[in-house]
Formats: sequence, structure tokens, C-alpha cells
Amino acid sequence: MNNFDLFIIGGGPAGISAALYAKRAGVSVCVVHNGIGSLRKAEKIDNYYGFSGSVNGTKLYQDGLEQARKLGIEVVEDEVVGIGYTGTFLIKGKTDEYESRALLIATGSKRTTPKINNFTDFEGKGVSYCAVCDGFFYRGKNAAVLGSGDYALAEAEELKHVASSVTILTDGEPSVTDFGEFTVITDKIASLKGEERLGEVEFVNGTTLPVSGLFVAIGVAGATDFAKKLGAVTKGAAIVTDENGRTNLPGLFAAGDCTGGLMQVSIAVSKGASAGLAAVEFIRQK
Repeated sequence: MNNFDLFIIGGGPAGISAALYAKRAGVSVCVVHNGIGSLRKAEKIDNYYGFSGSVNGTKLYQDGLEQARKLGIEVVEDEVVGIGYTGTFLIKGKTDEYESRALLIATGSKRTTPKINNFTDFEGKGVSYCAVCDGFFYRGKNAAVLGSGDYALAEAEELKHVASSVTILTDGEPSVTDFGEFTVITDKIASLKGEERLGEVEFVNGTTLPVSGLFVAIGVAGATDFAKKLGAVTKGAAIVTDENGRTNLPGLFAAGDCTGGLMQVSIAVSKGASAGLAAVEFIRQK
């Protein structure tokens, strides 16, 4: 178990900015990232202060990571698949586990909505995005997890303690992890069916699977996925914070695109700095 004062999920402008301010304030910091996100799409950035010419988004991202390393910040490439809280934050990565006194989410903005007929009709009526939050409601019932990677496996592991059965549905995608004890169906999904609530999943080949709950865990976990698991307030795909990145949960902070608003590098850097300093204040008081 690796222990830090502040653990930051996300190596983009917001996460690195927060890390730099926190490290200079004397707290131990770890930044975990899973590769470049939306900055990859920015071939040329012309409106960022201090650059007389265009800067490439990928280079800006890589330079930020290198800047953090040179300051002595621990920078780890790992995929976070689970988070818990027992007085300190417990972060489970694909390759390692971490513990911290404060946690800052800066993973950018993400929400993957599957292109499945009737999918949105059952959101909140059998379709869920958080096994920790909603798993209890499916105690003794059949549940399924939509996904094909480690995030889906983590959700299935959470559900197996309450549901009577848990099935992995990859929706036609190849499995990219070993699901072990869980039944895996790789058929393409045609639609969701039910009366007032979800009752079954219908596949393109005409077969059906009776389920009461379908938990979405496509790709890797996003910012709101993490926040909801901890009980933080969210609004749509954004984590709700105050002007300094504080959420409703003491010790949990968020910054950057995951908090909504104008999605610009300059804004992310500013939000990251404010959240990093607020986290330092929390750690010192604790």
C-alpha cells in the first residue's frame, strides 16, 4: 500500500496544477493517470498565455507530467478501478493500491451512453452507473454489468455480494480482462425491455436475458463514476464543487472539465491551483 497526503486522479492541466501547488506547500503528492485524454485532440492551441506560437496538446500534456516529476511528485500510470473511504481514501488501481488523506479528481469530462434501444428509458429504473450506490436495491435479484474491461470486473465484484447472479455483457466487444467466475455474454445488445422497470435484455440474435439491474461500466471509470461511489453530489456529468474545488464530502476535491463550465486549459489550470491549495488547507487542519 502506497501512502500519500494527497492523491490526484488525472494527469492533465487541472491535476498537474493542483499537484504543483500542493507539493510546493510541503505535502506528499501522487498523480495517477491513464494516458492523455481530450488534449490529444488539440493539434494546435493558440490562446494559452505565454506561447507566442501554437502549442501541441500532446506535448503540453507530456511537459506537464515531466514538470511534476522534476519537482519530486510521484507520477504513476495506472487505471483506477475502485475507490473507498474508511477515514482515509483507499484507491484501487489495476496494478497497485494507494491510500491518502485527501483525494482530488481531475479526470476530465466523460459519459459513455450506449447506443441501445430504450436505454435512456430505463435510467434510474434498472439502469445504473454505480454498483456501490445502487447494488443494495438488487439484493437477491439478477444483475448484469455492461462493459468489457477491468472497470466492469470491479463493478461485478461489488455486485456479487448482493445480487443472486451477475452476468457480464460486452455488447459485441471482445473481453479485455479475465472475468474469472462470472458468466460473459459477448452478443450484441438490441434493446432493453420491461414494463415500468427493466425486466430483460434482448440481443440481436433474438435471445433474451432476464435482469432487474444493468450497471454501466464501459471503458474506464470517469470522474462522476468515482464521485458517486463516494456519495458526492453530481449534476449531470459534472461534480458539484464550491469555488475552491471542495465537494460536499470533507477531503474530496475536484477540478477541471469534470466540474463543468468553460472547458479550456486556462480554466483547468486555475481550478486545479485552487483545489490543490484547498486540499493542502484540509490536510494541515486534519
